[in-house]
Amino acid sequence: MRWAREMEFVMATTTKPVTAEDLWRMPDDQRRELVRGEIRTMAPSGFDHGAIIDNLHFLLTSYVRKKKLGKVLGAETGFKLASNPDTVRGTDIAFIAAARLPAKGRPLGFWDGAPDLAVEVISPSDILKEVEEKAADYIAARARLVWIVNPRNRTITVHGEDRSALVLRESDTLTGGDVVPGFECAVADVFA
Repeated sequence: MRWAREMEFVMATTTKPVTAEDLWRMPDDQRRELVRGEIRTMAPSGFDHGAIIDNLHFLLTSYVRKKKLGKVLGAETGFKLASNPDTVRGTDIAFIAAARLPAKGRPLGFWDGAPDLAVEVISPSDILKEVEEKAADYIAARARLVWIVNPRNRTITVHGEDRSALVLRESDTLTGGDVVPGFECAVADVFA
């Protein structure tokens, strides 16, 4: 009940942006992100979207665990990318290098900052401009690598820190570059 009163206040005060703390206190009955102080809700994704995430998550996690490179995180892990106004984005897959992980325990709330690698799989309800905006937010917050997976075109666009973009097709190989050293897989395997 207290949460409902707090959110009524936040929603009634149109001049006050929603904060990351406000977002954290919201019930998890919907998928939400916070973009420059404004809540954005997202529809659940379909089966193909989930299968692609599972394929890539499995390939990446297997490699990262074997090499002890860090931690691969699952869908909708929140990353606080900016403050005043706050931006909290949820990746489909994320990787954080071992050197950046806390020595003891795991954060309970949103990760403060960008992951080293952010992966977004475009769903049928996504607007391409918004996905590109999301990739730009990750890079601006110092993500070292962003992969945008496009199921319709069966491509993966790789965005680097220098804001370069490389489009990979099914016949190409996806690599982790300096971010996930030694990782590689066939782009076709992501869509299998």
